[in-house]
Amino acid sequence: MTRKLQVPTIDIDEALKGNILFIDVRSPKEFEEFHIPSSINIPLFNNEERVDIGTTYHQMGPEEAKDRGVKILSEKLPELHAAFKELHQNNENTELIIYCWRGGMRSYSVASVMAMLGLPVVQLNGGIRSFRQVITSSFKAGTHDEKDFIVLEGLTGTRKTDILLELQKEGYPVIDIEGLANHRGSVFGGIGLVPISQKEFESRLWSRLEQLKDSSYVIIEAESKRIGNLILPDFMLKGKERAYSIFLEAPIDFRVKTICDTYSFEAFHDEFREALFIIKKRLSSEMFSNILTSFEKKDYPGFVSYLLTEYYDPRYKHAFKETKNNAILYITTLPQGYDAVKQSISKILEKNTATHLYV
Repeated sequence: MTRKLQVPTIDIDEALKGNILFIDVRSPKEFEEFHIPSSINIPLFNNEERVDIGTTYHQMGPEEAKDRGVKILSEKLPELHAAFKELHQNNENTELIIYCWRGGMRSYSVASVMAMLGLPVVQLNGGIRSFRQVITSSFKAGTHDEKDFIVLEGLTGTRKTDILLELQKEGYPVIDIEGLANHRGSVFGGIGLVPISQKEFESRLWSRLEQLKDSSYVIIEAESKRIGNLILPDFMLKGKERAYSIFLEAPIDFRVKTICDTYSFEAFHDEFREALFIIKKRLSSEMFSNILTSFEKKDYPGFVSYLLTEYYDPRYKHAFKETKNNAILYITTLPQGYDAVKQSISKILEKNTATHLYV
């Protein structure tokens, strides 16, 4: 008769309500692709070991793969025990919850060994897949449909992101979509940044929404459905459609400087040049030649000026829809723009105190 050591388990809904610390025992690559926010990665196997065990499983069978895993675990046991012991000592009133992909062999192995060594740990039922189900259910269930949206719009280079970040520091319910996506939202937006997966983006977004669950409204920057390869959930697109909009305008010199300060053209010259050819088909031959020539000469202000006036501005103005909810602000400095946006938000909130918009 086989008797399995009983390890305490917990469901994701209960875990998310408690004072807990999630510990992800999957490989660093899996963790990087998608993990529970604020979790700590203490991998049972590194990336190469995971591949090795997977290969052993497919070529030699499950028993051989299990033997290989046990050998690796035995070699790492002192290191794993020290890491979990330190976490327990530093988080005495916090429940340590271990998870892997499906709540299977890896999390059970680590949890059972740590339990035998006297450390109070709990295994997450269903692994990270159970957390993924929480996210997808939340986005589909209309949980966020009651929130009002204030959208900060404007031509490229009007410091929208900087203003949003200042608002967030001051406690406004801002969702920094580009920050969560690690992408600036244009064909050049991912250059110099590390891309993330759709699952990781949605995990970060869910976490921010949880932080703002008691606010009846959120503030976002105007984005299209896609940010690089990432897709915004439908509830955000619907929220943007019914939103109160604040539209920013600024002098071209101000906008050019903003872009030049934001992007590292010199450091990533080849990457930007390659990205230029993606938009070539949307420009006349003469204009593309002017843009490319300025860029090759490293006349970055001239290059940006051409790009704004001949590519981004016409496309944005074509997509922009004027509505009765628009407030149009002309800014010349970041502090002045920030103050103007705050005043505009206050007016929107005052106008809607009879409904459910409030700070």
